[in-house]
Amino acid sequence: MDFDKLVVSFLVDEVVGGFFISVPPGHVACIYDRGRGVLPRVWGPGLHLKIPFWQVAKLFNSQILEYSIRKGFDTSLNQEALGDSPIMTSTSDGKDVEVEGSVLFRIDRDNAPELWENLGENLVSKVVRPYSRSRISSVFGEVTLDQIKKNRNQIEGMIKDDLNQYFKDRGLDCEGFLLSEVRVADKTGKTKAVIKPKPEVAVPVSEEK
Repeated sequence: MDFDKLVVSFLVDEVVGGFFISVPPGHVACIYDRGRGVLPRVWGPGLHLKIPFWQVAKLFNSQILEYSIRKGFDTSLNQEALGDSPIMTSTSDGKDVEVEGSVLFRIDRDNAPELWENLGENLVSKVVRPYSRSRISSVFGEVTLDQIKKNRNQIEGMIKDDLNQYFKDRGLDCEGFLLSEVRVADKTGKTKAVIKPKPEVAVPVSEEK
């Protein structure tokens, strides 16, 4: 996972002796003032003034980020990596299922100062990963396997709304949840897919005249 794709970016570009903060597109900046703490204002893209040494800037990535839940994702080397291994849970009719998908989220830019002050920099390990695992398991525990097969879009909407409720109180917005695969285990322990990745739609190429 590329470092600059993390929810918190450390690429603060301070120039001319630390008098300026350069905020690139898709980011916002917050400032820690050694006398007043984290300032409530948010700085958008552009060049901004600050007091050298007395004020320290931090950049936050305000773009939509994808948190991928899939086989083979390894978080052992970086707990802030944007992803996780498949979620094992059970449906309301007692079927053991393995869930893969993607959580789309972004920082609520207006609440970035409060987020930095209250949660620090470990947003993925403190909020995104534990809440995603908990709420996805909870939603699947409320529906049957047959409902999962027949109501894919509704299940995705339920998880998105549930995650957004928990994310908003922590300064994040859930923009969506997309199921990629759901597998069910039989009595022998073998699994089969009951929901498969949506096929990509081919874009027709126009012929030149």
